Amino acid sequence: MFHLRLGCSSISFRHQDLATALRTMSGLGFEEIDLGALPGVCDHVPYVLDAEAVESVAAVVRESGLRVRSVNGDVGDLNATLDAGTRQERERHLDMLLTLAAKTGAKALVLPCGAIGHEPVRSLEEDIDTVAAQLIHAAGRAAEFGVELWTESLHYYRLCWNTERAQLLADRLDGSGVGIVMDFSHIVASGGDPVDFVSRFAGRIKHVHLRDAVPATATEPGNINLSIGNGQADFGSGLAALRDAGYTGHFSLELETRDVTHDERPAATAKAASFITDLI
Repeated sequence: MFHLRLGCSSISFRHQDLATALRTMSGLGFEEIDLGALPGVCDHVPYVLDAEAVESVAAVVRESGLRVRSVNGDVGDLNATLDAGTRQERERHLDMLLTLAAKTGAKALVLPCGAIGHEPVRSLEEDIDTVAAQLIHAAGRAAEFGVELWTESLHYYRLCWNTERAQLLADRLDGSGVGIVMDFSHIVASGGDPVDFVSRFAGRIKHVHLRDAVPATATEPGNINLSIGNGQADFGSGLAALRDAGYTGHFSLELETRDVTHDERPAATAKAASFITDLI
């Protein structure tokens, strides 16, 4: 029914428990998902993640019959200064997320592009150096598990919140194997242009998140929580640019929207999937 390369993030149904969310997405006709593992955003994967929790989540996913494209996770602020204990805990959490990705058959683990907030902890250059080093380290660990490491950059609420900062991070990741997740909503909310984003990063974009947004104004911040068609994202031009650039990766509806009720959400998701399918 929907394009074979179009999946749905479990974040779209974060108000449901994982098993129910998976049934909802499967019932709508999706065959592939992104698995949300973001504390404070989606609780489908426990933040306190141990071997038992990994097995439990993986079993629920296997029972659903859905393919997992990526695990969208977080191991803490990548530009933070860590002491030995915090560093050890981060490494343990990273290993658990990578174990989950491997056990669910995910192609990649996705990590953020820095802490929530635009202000650096030290200087912008130092912070982006630190984020890059953390991502490169995580990519090395991911390879040991047979999965890839991607970063969602840019992200409107995090350190690399606009195209210029995303470029600074990408420059430091050149040749590292760390892929880029392109998110239409974050690009638009930051005042960026999806076509320009593709022209800059086309060869490194590994996955695409789809949600609508409006850019910031002089009095209002950007809004990334809009259903497709309710914002200013030009999906036609952006998807055409990806196609023209030879993009062969997958897409995921990450509909963390606040303009529909939970009862309306399944129908809105199906409508968005049909619209994007026609554009792909």
